[in-house]
Amino acid sequence: MPISPARTAAFDILLRVEQEDAYAGELLHSGRLESLSVADRALATELVMGTLRWRSRLDEAIAAASDRPLNKLDAEVLTALRLAVYQLRHLSRVPAHALINDSVELVKRARKRSAAALVNAVLRKLAARGGEVSDDSSQRKAAWLARELAHPPWLVERWVAAFGFERAGLICRYDQQRPNLALRFDNPQVEEELCSEGIELSPGALLAGARIVTGGDIARSRARHEGRVFIQDEASQLVAALVGAGSRLLDCCAAPGGKTAALAARNPTAEIIAAELHAHRADLLRQRVRAPNVEVIQADVLNLPASRGFDRVLADVPCSGTGTLARNPEIKWRLKPEDLADLHSRQVAILRAALRQLAPGGRAVYSTCSLEREENEAVVEEVLQEEAQYQVRDCREEMETLRASGELVWKDLDSLLSEKFLRTLPGVHPCDGFFAAIFERQ
Repeated sequence: MPISPARTAAFDILLRVEQEDAYAGELLHSGRLESLSVADRALATELVMGTLRWRSRLDEAIAAASDRPLNKLDAEVLTALRLAVYQLRHLSRVPAHALINDSVELVKRARKRSAAALVNAVLRKLAARGGEVSDDSSQRKAAWLARELAHPPWLVERWVAAFGFERAGLICRYDQQRPNLALRFDNPQVEEELCSEGIELSPGALLAGARIVTGGDIARSRARHEGRVFIQDEASQLVAALVGAGSRLLDCCAAPGGKTAALAARNPTAEIIAAELHAHRADLLRQRVRAPNVEVIQADVLNLPASRGFDRVLADVPCSGTGTLARNPEIKWRLKPEDLADLHSRQVAILRAALRQLAPGGRAVYSTCSLEREENEAVVEEVLQEEAQYQVRDCREEMETLRASGELVWKDLDSLLSEKFLRTLPGVHPCDGFFAAIFERQ
């Protein structure tokens, strides 16, 4: 009996995430799902993202039902078990016998035939108890929250300390759901075209120009293939809007290009330099951003050649990505506390280099999609200690300008601000978690 195409695709992607540190979102949007039907593509996506979001709870259930420790199981076997237990616990429409059979066949297909009996036994045991393990914990504390909503305890403890228990819970719950798929496009006619192709859209929650996909397959739309529509979270769009208008703009870490394209649309007559360190990402950037006023260069922002100065600079730096766990759930299982110090050092160096590119009177936006202080406020504080010619502007001023123009439609402006900074929190806001600070050169 053939294995479900959706389960086969999901298994292959999860195995690459496990063995190669690949990113699920990139694999799901690559050509490997092109041969699947719309329904199977949707199911494969659900299986991959759901399994990654709930991994710790799935492992807990597997450990309770298996005679072998998890660290003694081959990656192929553990991946097949996680995939099956996710379906047992979260997808009630899937018959247990079908997913057990497919799981056994997946293990055989992966040349782990000797483990087929173990997979069968573990899954039958869990199916008999509904995939659940006993849970007698009810205390509202970080450890309980982390276990209940499948997050690393060290990460949840940080969020409880930084944002309070209630907001930490909202973040964790948001991470466990399929996030909004937000779009940005420059031509209003694109919306009509998408609707004619069966794409259902609703207005953005933060920005008047954003649209949320509520139905249809945007990946197969003509506008998407032709680069006339961008999949871009609303918080990311808001960061690009904070950069404002200028005649010479620099995007320091530009790939994959969503913010670069937004800057080009807002500044159609400006000269825009988009720098990207890695050659393959620079090539991808050239493919995705086709605006004639954008020049893509492969360069390290730390060693950019001297210029006459830019009046607007965006430093959207590489970060932990803890504000994007709903989209990238594998991150929470890879990230370690000690990684934050390394990221902080890199981010400080990039921000200093970005600020050196500013002309007098120019402004720079520093941003991350991280919730962690080391990558946000602490970076700003360290740079300001040694760079007396720069000051931080209050983001409220720019946000009020955006609201007055009708671009920003979110009513609770205060909730988007933390001191002088932009701060979005998943679950508190219907978007990824972003941080942004605006610098001005004296």
